[in-house]
Amino acid sequence: MKQNEQYQLVIRSLSDRIVEAQAPIRVLDAIKWDDSVRDAFFQKRCKALPDVTADYYAQRPLGYNPGELRQAFQDIERDITRQLGTFNPVGQIMRRMCREYRMVIRMLEARGNPDFGLISQELYGAASDAFHAGDPTLTDLGIALSESLSNIARTEIAREPKTIAAPEAVEILQARMNDAFPDDQAVRVFESDGIVADAAAGADYIKIRSDAKFNQRDLNILAVHEGMVHVATSLNGQHQPICTFLAKGPPSSTVTQEGLAILMEVLTFASYPARLRKLTDRTRAIQIAETGGDFMDVFQFYRDEGYSREDGYNNASRVFRGSSSSGLPFTKDLVYLKGFILTYNYIQLAVRKGKLQQIPLLFCGKTTLEDMRTLNQLVEEGLVVPPRYLPAPFADLNALSAWMCFSGFLNNLSLERVEADYANIL
Repeated sequence: MKQNEQYQLVIRSLSDRIVEAQAPIRVLDAIKWDDSVRDAFFQKRCKALPDVTADYYAQRPLGYNPGELRQAFQDIERDITRQLGTFNPVGQIMRRMCREYRMVIRMLEARGNPDFGLISQELYGAASDAFHAGDPTLTDLGIALSESLSNIARTEIAREPKTIAAPEAVEILQARMNDAFPDDQAVRVFESDGIVADAAAGADYIKIRSDAKFNQRDLNILAVHEGMVHVATSLNGQHQPICTFLAKGPPSSTVTQEGLAILMEVLTFASYPARLRKLTDRTRAIQIAETGGDFMDVFQFYRDEGYSREDGYNNASRVFRGSSSSGLPFTKDLVYLKGFILTYNYIQLAVRKGKLQQIPLLFCGKTTLEDMRTLNQLVEEGLVVPPRYLPAPFADLNALSAWMCFSGFLNNLSLERVEADYANIL
C-alpha cells in the first residue's frame, strides 16, 4: 500500500472514532425543560421562579457515562498525536474537537450548577465579549440594532399573519428540500412535539413544532437557514471520504454555522425586521441574566417588549435551559449575531485579498473559521472534497464578490456625514 493511502486510512480511522464517540451527546435534549415546568409556571400566574435546580436535571440522566466518554475523547486525542504528530494540520483540528467535546460533557455534568454557565461562556462566548479591543460588545450591538428596529416598527410595516399550520408548512418545506437536494431525497421534513423553537434541523431532516404557525416569510427563512445551510453542510460533511469529522459540529463550528445561516437570510432577502429583533432580544436577554437577572427578570423583559406570555416563557426558558432559574445563562444564542459579523468579515476579507476559492469551503461540512486556511490546504492534498451542495449566493462568486466590494466601500463612509448631507431630502 502506498504511503499516501496509508496516511489517508489513519486519518479516516481517527476521524470515524470522533464521529462515533460524539454520537450520544445531545446538548439541547439534555438541557431542555419539560412541559411540567411551563405548566407549573402558568398555574402560579407567572409570579414564581420555575423550580429548576441541579436536582431537576439529576432526574434526567444523560444516557451515557460522562467519565467514560471523556476518557474516550482523551484516548482519541492521545492516538491522534501518536499517529499523526503534534503539528499535523488535520491532527490539530481533530484534537481541538476532542477537547471541545470533553468540555461539553463537563458542562452537561454541571447542569443546574454555577459551572454550567461558566463553561457555556467558554464554549459560546459572553454578551460582554468585544470583537477587538475598544470595539462595541455583543450587548452594544444588540442595543444599537434594537434602536434602529424601534424606528422601523413605528413606520407600520405590514406584518403578514401566521396562517400556515404545521402540516401545510411540512408540505411546502418538503417540496423545497426535494428541489434543493435532488441527490439526497432522504432529507425529511416532519412535525415534532419535542422542540422549543418553531423548527430545528438535524443531519438530514428539518422538524417543525406541531403547534407552531407560520407565514410565507417564516418558511422562506427556514428553507435557507435550516435547509440551505444546516442540512447542506451536514450532507456535504457526510460526503467527505476521509475527513468524516466534518459531518459533526462541536461548539466552535456553531458560531460559523449560525453566522452563515443569518448571512444567507440577508443575502437572499429572506430576513425581515421582526426576525432580526428576535435575535437582538436574545442577546439582550442573555446580558440581563449574565448581570444577575433571574428567570422572572428575563420573562418580564420579553413581556415589556410586547411578547405574549407563552412566547415570553419560551424565550426566557431558552436563556436558562441547563442552568437553574436564577443561575448564569446558556449562551449559545449569542452565536447568531456574533457568527454573522465574524463570517461576514471573513468573506469580505477573502474578496479583498483575492482568495475567493476559500469562500465555498465554508460549506464543505461543519467548519470553523480558524480552520479555513487549513481546509484549503487539505482540498489541495485531496483529503477534503469541495462541497456538493452550495446555495445560490455562494455558487456565484462573481455576484457575491461584487456585493462585498460595494459593501466594503460603503462601510468606510461616515453615516453621520451622510445624514447631514441628506437632512433636507429625508
